[in-house]
Amino acid sequence: MSEAGGRGCGSPVPQRAPWSLVAATAAICLVSATSVWTVGAEPMSREEKQKLGNQVLEMFDHAYGNYMEHAYPADELMPLTCRGRVRGQEPSRGDVDDALGKFSLTLIDSLDTLVVLNKTKEFEDAVRKVLRDVNLDNDVVVSVFETNIRVLGGLLGGHSLAIMLKEKGEYMQWYNDELLQMAKQLGYKLLPAFNTTSGLPYPRINLKFGIRKPEARTGTETDTCTACAGTLILEFAALSRFTGATIFELQVRKIRLKDYERPAQLEYARKALDFLWEKRQRSSNLVGVTINIHTGDWVRKDSGVGAGIDSYYEYLLKAYVLLGDDSFLERFNTHYDAIMRYISQPPLLLDVHIHKPMLNARTWMDALLAFFPGLQVLKGDIRPAIETHEMLYQVIKKHNFLPEAFTTDFRVHWAQHPLRPEFAESTYFLYKATGDPYYLEVGKTLIENLNKYARVPCGFAAMKDVRTGSHEDRMDSFFLAEMFKYLYLLFADKEDIIFDIEDYIFTTEAHLLPLWLSTTNQSISKKNTTSEYTELDDSNFDWTCPNTQILFPNDPLYAQSIREPLKNVVDKSCPRGIIRVREESFRSGAKPPLRARDFMATNPEHLEILKKMGVSLIHLKDGRVQLVQHAIQAASSIDAEDGLRFMQEMIELSSQQQKEQQLPPRAVQIVSHPFFGRVVLTAGPAQFGLDLSKHKETRGFVASSKPYNGCSELTNPEAVMGKIALIQRGQCMFAEKARNIQNAGAIGGIVIDDNEGSSSDTAPLFQMAGDGKDTDDIKIPMLFLFSKEGSIILDAIREYEEVEVLLSDKAKDRAAILKDPEMENEEQPSSENDSQNQSAEQISSSSQEVDLVDQESSEENSLNSHPESLSPADMDNAASISPSEQTSNPTENHETANLNGECTDLDNQLQEQSETEEDSNPNVSWGKKVQPIDSILADWNEDIEAFEMMEKDEL
Repeated sequence: MSEAGGRGCGSPVPQRAPWSLVAATAAICLVSATSVWTVGAEPMSREEKQKLGNQVLEMFDHAYGNYMEHAYPADELMPLTCRGRVRGQEPSRGDVDDALGKFSLTLIDSLDTLVVLNKTKEFEDAVRKVLRDVNLDNDVVVSVFETNIRVLGGLLGGHSLAIMLKEKGEYMQWYNDELLQMAKQLGYKLLPAFNTTSGLPYPRINLKFGIRKPEARTGTETDTCTACAGTLILEFAALSRFTGATIFELQVRKIRLKDYERPAQLEYARKALDFLWEKRQRSSNLVGVTINIHTGDWVRKDSGVGAGIDSYYEYLLKAYVLLGDDSFLERFNTHYDAIMRYISQPPLLLDVHIHKPMLNARTWMDALLAFFPGLQVLKGDIRPAIETHEMLYQVIKKHNFLPEAFTTDFRVHWAQHPLRPEFAESTYFLYKATGDPYYLEVGKTLIENLNKYARVPCGFAAMKDVRTGSHEDRMDSFFLAEMFKYLYLLFADKEDIIFDIEDYIFTTEAHLLPLWLSTTNQSISKKNTTSEYTELDDSNFDWTCPNTQILFPNDPLYAQSIREPLKNVVDKSCPRGIIRVREESFRSGAKPPLRARDFMATNPEHLEILKKMGVSLIHLKDGRVQLVQHAIQAASSIDAEDGLRFMQEMIELSSQQQKEQQLPPRAVQIVSHPFFGRVVLTAGPAQFGLDLSKHKETRGFVASSKPYNGCSELTNPEAVMGKIALIQRGQCMFAEKARNIQNAGAIGGIVIDDNEGSSSDTAPLFQMAGDGKDTDDIKIPMLFLFSKEGSIILDAIREYEEVEVLLSDKAKDRAAILKDPEMENEEQPSSENDSQNQSAEQISSSSQEVDLVDQESSEENSLNSHPESLSPADMDNAASISPSEQTSNPTENHETANLNGECTDLDNQLQEQSETEEDSNPNVSWGKKVQPIDSILADWNEDIEAFEMMEKDEL
């Protein structure tokens, strides 16, 4: 890798790690270096590693056992309501539900995890259940990508370890390739998705009816994400080589004779990879996020290493390892050079435009890029892997978990965390490469946070908001497939595992495929001698196993020296590498480009700068000013890029101004027995009453008001005196309800939605507005709960009568709630209370308009399940500024970058998508009613003892 290849800030060329995956044709060479560290972090004792490994086993048992008891044969467990998630019986979550196919997803996804964790008897029982109960012929539309990596990969991983156990002679002696036959059946069901002119698969398929038939209800899609089309090669090639059914791996098409000397046989999945490679942007060697499966046109032209693209890069490198085809490694190295040249801005990885790779496409990062340090370890590029991993770890230490998206100044952008495993994956690979005990401590932190903040009596619940600590009724299958596998392997010694993990390669879902497949039923594979690859530094094309050079030359503190400057990076307002400066202009002493925050429509100098950037100003009849940009009218390409950046800043500034009055979500935490603070409900705030972000939380027992709607003077003031009143939504204004319960002596109020089945899982955050009058007389806090969350409190009252809750701006540490003397000094979890602004950044390079008054923007609040594409909605491209509204400093929290070298806040603060409306009662019909609390809590008593023991052990 050359100095120009993305090191950017003068950092040295990365050293090549001796532990890397390289191959010559199909010969695999793995070189380990786990004893390099002689100085630095204190080594962890064998006893402590065993203790942590046992904790991982207990955590898996808790998650897997509750899935089998409360959810199986459903696809996933809903851990807050202790029941299974069945497609069609719950409110739709959009694309996230495309992973569910009524095929017991979590069980199949967990098969090889059971073997890795030495649960061979449970594995044998699980395989029998899969063979007996799972049906792959359901009339359900599923994601081709998710079904491939989770179900097909799960069946193949299970088969790989089943035959290994059978060969050992103790378990699975009855097994006769039944899982492989199921995988073959599923493979045939996925093949119709590839029936496109490009070879790129349709994103969805009906398991029973396939594509395009009227009853299939799919086949009309035109777009797919790059990762969705480019993450198929490992599973399809393994299926062909396991079964000998060449239809999966072999599809005859002619290649130029000078390349292969005869017609070559290539996979369906390889044809998709070939097409994506051909469609890369040739000058930057980058690919976009989404592509038209029929025309090959890029639909979203931003490029990064996170959601929508991530596993495409991963499978190029791993396909080379498993299949021994040089072309895959050459392609990966070509892309990797572009990534390090444009996207890598150490320690950040920021999306860029594929046609203008020096221009950042957004100012935030998504959680799925956390896999990339692990991939860099496999590549052998250790230094940037350490840098990015350390930055991510600092974000986790600030928020307890990695938010779904966070800004370049490390504020929360999307607040959810669905218990993603990518950071644990990179931690494992960095420890394998370095042997540095620091990464064992990182893994220990992950275990502690999972037990402390995500563990609930029926499993582990995803975080609805990392700032408040509220939960979502969701436990994805990848949590069991990946998280526990990587955490256990992190602390396990070789003798702790019943097979050699080095004999297998991990798929993107952490399923295990044996490396001996590389020499089984293989088609012709020769080194590609085409001239289509960009000329790169020779260090990217090493064809032999690395030599024995040490990982950190003459410096055992090498990794620590890389991490040290990043220890406080999250707390700094302007970390190095966030802002890309035009080096030419900076060196020549030219003025920095005009920033949106400084623009004034009455300033002649500003108007002249706009003209140079290709931005024209139009005065509208209503007194507003409209800005329109045409890049072709700019004085130069650099000025055009400045114009694009200026328009983007205007869009973000407008979005912030529209949302600055919105409030962040609040938390309702049940603190009485048997909950003890483990159940946290997402609550909507009120624009009146006590502000919980500025005052101490309110704690008290709950009581239902009479009348329940709270619209008149309460008839049971003695029941709500000194308590938190429960009120039903409807029939009067929220402020009127608040006054009535306050007059009755209530210390707070919770309004419960009267739309049966409504839930914060599927509805945007609700914000209670005032009544248009002065509401300063309302002194108590008021929060809003949707029906699903409210019913949890109501059912608890029916079961236990006395229910105590905590109203706060964020969930509190359970140790503080329980007032345990041993835990009172435990550090309170840190949360980001400042909400962040979501902004859409899809900007045309040819023509743009921004309207600061009329513009509306919307953006999805969560990533799709495991690495699918992020899809910010388009936003109107017009910006209008009333002269009376112009200001050089709209808000001190939203300053943009000053290129004179001063650090200012470039990013807008996020506000969760929320509703602000007067009380109303729209008719909404939802699916299945929440399970009563008596059945939810039926099996909790035995868990409570375990929780208390774990808290004493300071898990």
